[in-house]
Amino acid sequence: MNFDKYAKEWDNEARINRASLIVEEIKKAIPLDKSYSAMEFGCGTGLISFNLQNEFKRITLVDASEGMIEVVNSKINRYKVDNMKAKKLDIFKEPLKEKYDVIYTSMVLHHIEDTKKIVKIFYDYLNEGGYLCIVDLNTEDGSFHASEKDFHGHNGFDQEEFKKILMSTGFKKTESKTFFEDKKNMAGKDIEYSLFILKGEK
Repeated sequence: MNFDKYAKEWDNEARINRASLIVEEIKKAIPLDKSYSAMEFGCGTGLISFNLQNEFKRITLVDASEGMIEVVNSKINRYKVDNMKAKKLDIFKEPLKEKYDVIYTSMVLHHIEDTKKIVKIFYDYLNEGGYLCIVDLNTEDGSFHASEKDFHGHNGFDQEEFKKILMSTGFKKTESKTFFEDKKNMAGKDIEYSLFILKGEK
């Protein structure tokens, strides 16, 4: 999926409202501390992180899409935010130079083919005692991305199977729940989908 193509029109009302709900779930799932450093993987236009800006000492926003990072940087400059920085980065190929107390990601991992590898990368970039927070699609029948012919990811995830991946990587105290249900209009037909939040502690 070419996210550069959609970057400037990404922030519609539905995504903004959904981001607010996701942020509230992240706040419930992990303890927040203004001394913490955080990283958002697959930040898109930064809808999640801008809602968490006051909760962390600093936030690094990472995305492989140059278009999305351009939008984030324009927001950072417009609102004169001094504790957020955005990086265009392929995390599989380019190393980050720091570790974080919290890593969160929303609606991204179903686009990543090698789930085990990305979870291991997250584990390595967390400080001891740090938290990983994942928001993503519950298992669905493929309808969610049916119109995107270049989609090669996952049709959502089984929460219990995903927990096993975290635990086999070394994460402790894994917990998950479904917290959001909605419909997505595809070619005139409403497709139901739901989201879960999964957290683990290093």
